[in-house]
Amino acid sequence: MTDFTYDLDADGVAVITWDTPGRSMNVMSMAGFAELERLIDRALGDGAVKGVVLTSGKKDFAGGMDLNVLAQMQAGGTQAVFDGIMETHRFLRKIERAGMDPKTLKGGKPVVCAMPGTGLGIGFEIPLACHRIIAADNPKAKIGLPEILVGIFPGAGGTTRLIRKMGVMLAAPFLMEGKLLSPRLAKAEGLIDEVVPADQLLARAKEWVLTAKEADLVKPWDQKGYKLPGGAPYHPAGFQTFVGANAMILGKTQGCYPAAQALLQAAYEGTMVPFDTALRVEARAFTGVLMDPTSSAMIRSLFINKEALEKGARRPDLPDESVKVLGVIGAGMMGAGIAYVAANAGISVVLIDATQEAAEKGRAHAEALLEKGVQRRKVTPEKKAEVLARITATTDYAALAPCDLVVEAVFEDPSVKAEVTAKVEAATGAILATNTSTLPISGLAKASQRPGSYIGIHFFSPVDKMALVEIIRGKQTEDRAVAKALDFVRALRKTPIVVNDARFFYANRCIIPYINEGLRMVAEGVPPALIENAAKLLGMPLGPLQLVDETSIDLGVKIATATRAAMGDTYPDTAVDQVLFPMAEQGRLGRKAKAGFYAYDEAGKRLDLWEGLSDLWPVTQTPDLTTVQDRLLMIQALEAVRALDAGVLTDIREGDVGAILGWGFAPWSGGPFSWLDRIGAGQAVAICDGLAELGPRFSAPQSLRDMAASSAAFYPRPDVHPRAA
Repeated sequence: MTDFTYDLDADGVAVITWDTPGRSMNVMSMAGFAELERLIDRALGDGAVKGVVLTSGKKDFAGGMDLNVLAQMQAGGTQAVFDGIMETHRFLRKIERAGMDPKTLKGGKPVVCAMPGTGLGIGFEIPLACHRIIAADNPKAKIGLPEILVGIFPGAGGTTRLIRKMGVMLAAPFLMEGKLLSPRLAKAEGLIDEVVPADQLLARAKEWVLTAKEADLVKPWDQKGYKLPGGAPYHPAGFQTFVGANAMILGKTQGCYPAAQALLQAAYEGTMVPFDTALRVEARAFTGVLMDPTSSAMIRSLFINKEALEKGARRPDLPDESVKVLGVIGAGMMGAGIAYVAANAGISVVLIDATQEAAEKGRAHAEALLEKGVQRRKVTPEKKAEVLARITATTDYAALAPCDLVVEAVFEDPSVKAEVTAKVEAATGAILATNTSTLPISGLAKASQRPGSYIGIHFFSPVDKMALVEIIRGKQTEDRAVAKALDFVRALRKTPIVVNDARFFYANRCIIPYINEGLRMVAEGVPPALIENAAKLLGMPLGPLQLVDETSIDLGVKIATATRAAMGDTYPDTAVDQVLFPMAEQGRLGRKAKAGFYAYDEAGKRLDLWEGLSDLWPVTQTPDLTTVQDRLLMIQALEAVRALDAGVLTDIREGDVGAILGWGFAPWSGGPFSWLDRIGAGQAVAICDGLAELGPRFSAPQSLRDMAASSAAFYPRPDVHPRAA
C-alpha cells in the first residue's frame, strides 16, 4: 500500500494524490517523504510533464507529521535528528527549484498545491515550498503551523519560508501562537494564494500549471535584491519587531518553553543570512528543541498519549455505544453547557429543569453561544438553527423515554441527586451519569435501582471550552456504562480519562492541594505576590490565589465544610480554613463578587492583589523562590502519585494528560509523572524530605522511595526500570 498515487493527464499535468491508507487524515512519515520524492523526481525527469499538482484524496490535505516519527528520531540522537531535518530541507528545496538551472533560475516546472481542506504542520510546510497554494472554499478547514502548541516549532522550512513570505511581525501569530485560519482568512492574511469552490479546485490548479510563466516559479527570496518584508533585524523597523517579540515571548512563556525562544533565535539569525543557510540555522535550532526533555514530554503527553486516549485506549472491548438521544437534568451553567456541546455534535438533547422558564433559560445559553459564533462568522445562521432544533427544553421526565444516556447536573446535594435518580429511572432505562465534581459515585449509586448502569461524567467549566472529561467508575459500574461514556465524550471531540471512585476523584484531588498550599503560605506570612509569581514562573496558567478567585471563594468554603464533615478529626486543612472563611465572611467571594484575593474594577477586570491582605495576614517571612515553587509543584505531583497508589488512577498517561488539560499542570513538564521522571525519583524524595517539617502532606509515598532506591521511572527508559502503572 502506498501513501501517494501518480496520474499524468492528456495535457501533461502530473497529479500526485496524497491518501494515507487507514487514516482519516493524511500524516507524513519518513517512508512517505521518500515515496513523494520518487514521484516528484519522476515528474521532473519526464519531458512529457509540464507541471505538477499535489493534492489529497481525502477531505483534508494533511494533519501534519506523524509525531511518533519525531520520537523515533530523538532516539537516534542529536546528529540523526539534524541529518533527518536537513534531508527534509533538501527535498522541499527540490520542489521549490523544480528542476531550474541554479544560476539562471530558468527551466523549472510549476508545482502547485491544491488543498481540499485542513493543512497543518508539514501539511502546510510542503505547500509553502510549492510555487502556488490554492485552497478549496471550505469554512471548516484550518490552515497553519500549530507546532508550538506541542513544544516544538515549524522545523521543515515553515519558519524560514513564512517569515520571508510575510515578514516577522505578520508571521509571528502563526509561528509563535500556532494561530490557525480558514482558507478565506488565510488568503486575506497572505498565507495562501487563492480560494476557489471545492468542485473547481483541481481544474483551477491544472489551469495555473499550464499558464504559469517562469517568473511565477521563482520565490521572492531567490530573486536578486530581495528584502525582508518589515525589515531585517538591524533595520529600524525590524529592530523594534525583534525587541518586542523577545519581550512578548518571555512574558507569555516565563522562560518555561524552549521552543518559543529557539524559534525566535532561528528567525533572528536566519533573516541575516542567505536562504539556504537560514534553513541550516532553522534545522540546528529545531534539533536543539527536539532533544530537549521539555519537547519529548510535551509530544508524548499532548500528542501521542492524548491521541491514544481519544481513540479509545481505555475503552472496554464492546460494540459501539454511540449516543443517539441525550437527556440532561438541570439547565444551569453546567447542564446547559453539556446540552450545547452535545447538540453541536449532532446529538438530540432533552433538557429538563424544575420549571419551563429554567429549562428555556438553559436552551437560551446554547443560543447565545451560537449567536456569538454567527457574529464571528464561525457559525452560519442555518447551522445555528439546526443545532438549536436538537434541544428540547421541558419539565416532563416522560420526554426522557427515547434517551440512551442521561446526564444529571443538579446541585451537589446527595438527597437532590437521589430524587432525580428515581425520576430518571422511572422514565427511561438509559444509562445514568452524574456530573458531580466531588461526591463519591458509589455513594450516589445507592439511590439507583441499576447501579451497574450508573457512572460519573465530570465535565469541567466552561463546558464548551474545556477539553478534558473525567469519567468515574463506581464500585458497581459495568463495562457497558464506561463504553457509553467514552463513546459520548469521543462524539464531543473531548479528551476522556477513566478513574476509579474516591472523594474528589483525580483532578480535584490534585488541584485542591495546590490551592490550599497557596492559602497556607498566606497564613504563614509569605508575600502573596511571591506565591502568585512563583506559580506563573513554573508555567502554571493561574496562581493559586487567582485560581480560587476564579472558582469562587464560597465554593471553596462549601467544599471545605463538606470535607470536614466527612473526615471529622482527620480533616487536614484547618490552617487553610483560617484564610478561606474570613475572606468569605468579608464578602470577598472572588471575581464574581468583584472582590477576592485580587481587587477588581467595576467591570470585573482583575487589577492587583487586594491591599487588605497584609492587614489580615502580615508578611513575616520571604522564603526563596525555589522553596515556594517546590511546595506548589510537589504538592500536586505527590497527590497524583497517591492517586495512582490508591488505584484511583490506573494509567499514568491519563494522569499526565488529565493534569495538563484539567487544571493546567505546567504543560512544559508533560504532567506530574513526566515531571517526576525528569527530575528523578531520588531528587523528588530529597525535595520531600527538605519540606518534611511543613507536615505529613509532603511525606514521600513509599512507592516513590522504592523507585528512588531502584532508579526506576514511571515511563520506560533504556537506562532505568519502569514502574508498573
